[in-house]
Amino acid sequence: MTKKNIDGSCCVVFPPAAGEEEGEEAVVLSSTSPPPPPPPPAPVVEHRQYYCSSSTMAWRKTSVTRGGAVGVAAAVVGGLVLMALLVGTTWTAVIHLDDVASSFLPGTGGGISGGRHHHPPQRRRPRASPTSTQIPIPFDCAAAAANGTTSLCSPRPRSPPPPTSATAEEAHSPAPPPPTCPDYFRYIHSDLSPWRASGGITLPTLERAIPHAAFRLTVVSGRAYVETYHRAFQTRDVFTQWGILQLLARYPGRVPDLDAMFNLEDMPEIFRNDADGNPAPPPPPLFRYCKDGGDSVEILFPDWSFWGWPEVNIRPWAPLMENFVRENRALPWQNREPFAFWKGNPYVSNARKDLFKCNNDSAAGKEFNARLFDVDWRAASRNGFKDDGSTNLAKQCKYRYKIYVQGRSWSVSEKYILACDSPMLAIDTSFRDFFSRGLVAGEHYWPIDPAEKCDAVKFAVDWGNKHPRETMRLGEEGSRFAREEMGMDFVYDYMLHVLTEYAALLRYKPTVPEKAVELCPEAMACGAEGREREFMMESRERHVAGYEPCSLPPPFTKEETRDMDAREQEVRRKVVKMEKAGS
Repeated sequence: MTKKNIDGSCCVVFPPAAGEEEGEEAVVLSSTSPPPPPPPPAPVVEHRQYYCSSSTMAWRKTSVTRGGAVGVAAAVVGGLVLMALLVGTTWTAVIHLDDVASSFLPGTGGGISGGRHHHPPQRRRPRASPTSTQIPIPFDCAAAAANGTTSLCSPRPRSPPPPTSATAEEAHSPAPPPPTCPDYFRYIHSDLSPWRASGGITLPTLERAIPHAAFRLTVVSGRAYVETYHRAFQTRDVFTQWGILQLLARYPGRVPDLDAMFNLEDMPEIFRNDADGNPAPPPPPLFRYCKDGGDSVEILFPDWSFWGWPEVNIRPWAPLMENFVRENRALPWQNREPFAFWKGNPYVSNARKDLFKCNNDSAAGKEFNARLFDVDWRAASRNGFKDDGSTNLAKQCKYRYKIYVQGRSWSVSEKYILACDSPMLAIDTSFRDFFSRGLVAGEHYWPIDPAEKCDAVKFAVDWGNKHPRETMRLGEEGSRFAREEMGMDFVYDYMLHVLTEYAALLRYKPTVPEKAVELCPEAMACGAEGREREFMMESRERHVAGYEPCSLPPPFTKEETRDMDAREQEVRRKVVKMEKAGS
C-alpha cells in the first residue's frame, strides 16, 4: 500500500526533500531530566466533561468572575491591581518599555469597548444541577451489527428527545441565561455578508461551488446526507463529517435543513470579483478551514483535527487539552529551557524552510535563541508513535517560547502551540482559521515580522527572559484562550451558529441529492479500525446538551473594525520600537 504524505497543515504542493514525508505538527523533545516537584495545584473549575479551567489571569480588560482570584501585576501598579482583583473589577497588565512603566498595548484602557477585546462577564456555562436528567445519545455497535446496520443507517427516523419533566428544585430555579459567545463568533456575520447583500443563496449559486468542493452536505429533518465529489487528503473528510454528526446528536432538532459545499484543501479558491466596477454575481458559497485575509470569501468551519488526526497520532482536542493542563502544571514556565522552539515538517512551505535560517549555529557564531527541528514522520510512524518525545504534542511544553509559522497556508498546529503556557511567537501571516481571528497581538501572542524573523525571535526571547512576570502572563493568556474560548463547547456552538445563519440565507427548500448517502455514527465508527476508531470513540458525544448554545453577538461595526486594526498596528509599532531600542 502506498503511504500518503503527512502534511501537518494542509495538502502538500511543495515536493519533500529526499527521504522526507510531508507532515508539520509542531512537537517538542521531552526533557532529559526529571521535572521539579509540581507547584500546588491552582483552583480548577470543571467545564462539563471536556477540559479543566484555571483561574483567569487576563492580560487585558477582563472581568474577574470568581472570588479569591489573585494576579501579580507590574511593580508600578501592583497595589492597585491587587485591589482590583480582590473586588472583582478590571485591570490591565503593564509592561516596561524603554525603562518607563507604559502599557505594551496602546491606550490606557487595555481594551476596546464593544470590540473583540471586550469580554462578557460570564465566560463559562453554569454547571448542570445534580438533580437534572442527562439524556444519553444512543450508540450501540453490537445492536447495529445484529440488525445489519453497521454499513447503513437505521431506517428509524430520528427526532428530538422528548422533554423531561423538571424537578421541583429546577422548577423554582430557572436556568441562567447562556453565556455570550467569544468575540471571534462575530466574524460569522462577515463570512456570510456576500450572500446577505445579494439577497440570499439560490440553488444555481450553490451548484457553482461543485468544482471546488470535496463533498456536499445536506441536512433534512435532523439527518445528514453526503454526496462525495472527490477523495480528501488522509481522513479530513471522515473526521469533518464525524464532527457534524456529533453536532446533530448534541443539539438534536436544532440544526436546520441546509445544503452546503465543503472544501478540504489548504489554499483559498473563491475571491471577490469587482472587475471593471460592474456588479458581480454572488460568489459560490463554500465552507472551508481557512481564508486569506479579506480577499477570499469562503465560510470558515472548524478543521478535522478537533476530532482527531489518526495519521499523525494526534488525539481529539478535548482529551489532548487535558494532557496539556497536566504538563503545564508539571513543568512551570521558569523551569523551562529559555529558548524559542519549533518542530515539524519544513518542506511544506517556503516560510518554514526560511525559518531554519534562524537555527542555532555555534560554529558560525549564530545565536538567535531558536531551537528548530525537522520531524521525521516516517520514522515516527514505523516506531508506532511511541512516546519518545519526538511527536507527542503533550510533551511540547519544555521550552519557554513556541514559534508559530504557517504551513502551506494556515496550520492546525496553532492551537497546540497556544495550549502550552509558553508565549506564542507568531510569524505574521494573512491566513486565518475560524478562531485565530479572535487572537490579539500583544495579548495572546507576540507578533514576529517575517522579514526580520531571526532578529525578532532573538529579541523576543531576550526581552521575555528579562521580564518573566509579563511574559508568563502572555503565555497564560494564550493558553487560557485555547482552554476556554476554544473548548469543544464553543467549537460546537460555532458550528451550530454558522450553519444556522447560513441556512437562513437559502432561497430554496433543501432536498436529499440523488447520489447522496446518509451519515450516521454507527455506520462511520463501528466498522472503523485502529486509531481512526479509537479517536471517534474518544470524541463521541455521550449526552444531549442540557442547555442553550451561547448567544451569538452582533457583527463588528465599521468603527470597531477600524479601532481593532489601529490597535494591532500600534502593537507592532511598539514591538519594532522596543527592538530598535534593544530594551
